[in-house]
Amino acid sequence: MKNQTYFITGISTDVGKTIAAAIITEALKADYWKPVQAGDLDNSDTHKVKRLVKNDISQYHDNTYALKTPMSPHAAAAIDGVTIKATDFKRPKTKNNLVIEGAGGLLVPLNDTETIIDLIQPTDKVIVVSRHYLGSINHTLMTIEILKSRGFKNIGILFSGEEHPTTESIIKKMTEVTIIGRIDEEPYFDQNVVCEYAEELREGLVGV
Repeated sequence: MKNQTYFITGISTDVGKTIAAAIITEALKADYWKPVQAGDLDNSDTHKVKRLVKNDISQYHDNTYALKTPMSPHAAAAIDGVTIKATDFKRPKTKNNLVIEGAGGLLVPLNDTETIIDLIQPTDKVIVVSRHYLGSINHTLMTIEILKSRGFKNIGILFSGEEHPTTESIIKKMTEVTIIGRIDEEPYFDQNVVCEYAEELREGLVGV
């Protein structure tokens, strides 16, 4: 079976992308790559995923940009005196499946003209992490609409947090994309919890 790349994006910040990325990395025993990290360099998303993944097959690839300030990449880069271009990002060479975690949502700026969506390739499977809050239906539908308008076809939604049936039902009906499953609001996440979700969600991921 040909190796796949899974690009993890969210409908906003703090919706659970990193936990989702850890679970998907574990489920597929994939490699993990965060192209741009802004802030928290001593406890980055790569550090977090590495702590949560149990298998010893996954490899963790260095950020192309590790920026000091927790801001949008274009603003954090300006503070660090660098300019980000989408062409700067060279995907890690691996014979394994690859999980890529974006920063924020699809339209988070990298510079004055490019955003996170410009890092996604047509063959990628795009996993949208959606978490219920006031406005999340709109944000989820817009995210899916943008992906479809750019020609992306392999799209799945992974719900995160407390279940909200009416929200999830209308999102499923209106997007008509694969619903992979949900990551509940857990008291904590450790390797064992991540492994449980990995087993539960593996089949849905392959179906995207």
